[in-house]
Amino acid sequence: MRVTNKMIMNNSASNINSAKEVVNTRNKQMTSQKRIDKPSDDPVIAVRSLRLATTLSQVSQYYSKNIPDANQWLDITETALINISNVATDCKTICVGGSTDSYNSQSDRKTMLTQLESLQKALFAEGNADYANRTVFTGYRTNSNLTFTEDETQTKYRIDQTLSIEDLMEEHRYYSGNVVVPTTEAEVIAPKDNATLISDITETDYYRLRLNYKDIESVNSINIKYEGNTTDTPDISFAFTATNGVYNDDTSGGALTSNGFSLRVYENETDWANADTTDKVKKVENNEIVFIRETGDIIFGDTVASTLKTNKAELAVQYDKTGFKEGQLRPEYYYNCTKMTDSTGAALTSNNEYTKFDANGNVIHFDIEYTIAANQTIAINTEASDVFDSSLQRDIDEMMNAVQRVISAYDKLDTIKNMKSETQYASDEDQEWLDKWQDAAQKEFDYYNNNMRKLFDTEIGNIKSYCDKISLAITDLGCKEQSLDLTKVRVGDQRETVQQLQTENDDVDLSQIIIDYTAAYTAYQASLTAAGKLGDSTLLNYI
Repeated sequence: MRVTNKMIMNNSASNINSAKEVVNTRNKQMTSQKRIDKPSDDPVIAVRSLRLATTLSQVSQYYSKNIPDANQWLDITETALINISNVATDCKTICVGGSTDSYNSQSDRKTMLTQLESLQKALFAEGNADYANRTVFTGYRTNSNLTFTEDETQTKYRIDQTLSIEDLMEEHRYYSGNVVVPTTEAEVIAPKDNATLISDITETDYYRLRLNYKDIESVNSINIKYEGNTTDTPDISFAFTATNGVYNDDTSGGALTSNGFSLRVYENETDWANADTTDKVKKVENNEIVFIRETGDIIFGDTVASTLKTNKAELAVQYDKTGFKEGQLRPEYYYNCTKMTDSTGAALTSNNEYTKFDANGNVIHFDIEYTIAANQTIAINTEASDVFDSSLQRDIDEMMNAVQRVISAYDKLDTIKNMKSETQYASDEDQEWLDKWQDAAQKEFDYYNNNMRKLFDTEIGNIKSYCDKISLAITDLGCKEQSLDLTKVRVGDQRETVQQLQTENDDVDLSQIIIDYTAAYTAYQASLTAAGKLGDSTLLNYI
C-alpha cells in the first residue's frame, strides 16, 4: 500500500485533534471536579447520579423538614396539655380546701369562687393552641378553633350524644325549698297565718346522667339499649313530635311512656319542684325519668336506675341547643351533629353535617400523618376528644354553683342575725319569729355547706381521673418524640451514606485528574512536535 504525505498529515491532524479532545475533557473534569459534563459522556454514571440525587432529596426532606416540623407540632401539643393539666391541678387544690375547713369564712368562699371562675375561663383556652396558624387539637381541620372564641347566641346545633350508664351514671343531690329573707316586720310574723312562708329545705338523692351541654332548647329523642341488643330497635324509646311542642313537659302534654317507664321534661328545676303541687319537692317516681333542659340532667327513679345498671345500658339522646358561650367546646369535634343555623341565626342546609362516629359506634379519627422516612409515617396530632371533653368544665360550673349557694345562704343567715339586733324587731313576737327564720336559714346554710364539701370531695377523684388521662396523652407524645429522635438519627446516617455514594459516583479525585490532565497535555504537545517534524520532510529527501 502506498502511503502519501497527505495521508500522513491527515492522520497526524486527526490524532492531534483526539489528543486535544482528551485535554479538553480532562480540563473540564479538573475545573468542575465532576466525572461527566452531560449524560452522553457516561450513561451509567448519569443514571446512577439521577437516582442518588432523587434519594438524597427525599432523605433531606425527611431530615431537614418533616421530622423537625413533626417535633415542633408535638412540642406545642405537649405544652398545651401540660397547661390544661396545671389548671386541673389547681382545681384539685381548691377541692381539697373546699372539702375541709380551709374555706370556712365568707371572704374565703368568695375568693374560691373567683379562682374557679378564672380557672374555668382558662381551662380550654389552651384547646385552641396552634402551630403556624394550624390548631393542634382539631384533627386535619386545622383552620377551625376547638372552642367558641366568642358568645354565639344564634348558633344552633342538633346533637346526638351517647352515654354509658355503667361509666357515667352518678348519684347527685337535689334541694327543694328556698328561704326568702323578710324585709319588713309584717313579713317577719306573716308565717303565723301561712306557715309555708318559711321554706323548709329538703334534700333528695337520685341517680343521673349529665349531658356535656346545658340550656338545651329541645330534646328530640331518647333511646336506651341494653347490653347485648344488636338490633336497631331500642329497649326503651321516647320520641317527641311537633304535636307536643317538640320537647315534652307538663305544659305540653304530660309524660311519655315506653316499656313500663315514663319520661317527663321540664324547663328548669323550679318547674320540676312545682310539679309536686302539695310539697313543692323535686320528686322522681320509681319508674320515671326526668329531663331538665336548663341543667342537661337526665334523672332516674330507683327502679329505672337499677334496671339500666343491671343491663349495662347505653342511652342515646338527640337534642337541639341554641346559643354557645365563649370557651365552650364545639360539638362537631365530639359528636355526630348537624349545624342548623350560623352565628347570625341564618339557616344552613349544606355542608353542615359532622360525623364523629360510624354506624357501629366506632370513633372516626382525623389523624394528621407525617412521612418521616421511606415507608414510615407517624400520626403527629392528638385529638381533643381522645384527651378531654366538657366534663371538667361542667364540674367546675357545678362547684361554682355550690359555692355560690353557700355564699347566698350565709348572707341570708347573717342578715337575719343582724335583724334580731335592730330596734324595730325588738318585740318578743318578732324575736320569736326571727328565731324561726334563723333556724330555717341555718338549715339551708348547713345543707348547702355540707353539699359543697361532699361535692368537692367527689371532685378530687374526678379531677385525678382527668389528670391521669392527660398524663397518659403526654406520655404518648413523649413516646412519639423518642421515635422521631431515633428516626432522625437513622435518616441522618442514611443521608450521609447517600451523600458519600453520590460523591463517589459524580466527583473526581482532584489529584488524580491533575495527573491525567498533565499526561494528556504532554501527549498533546508531543503530537504537535511530531507533526511539525513531518512538515520538514519531502519526497526529494528520499531521492
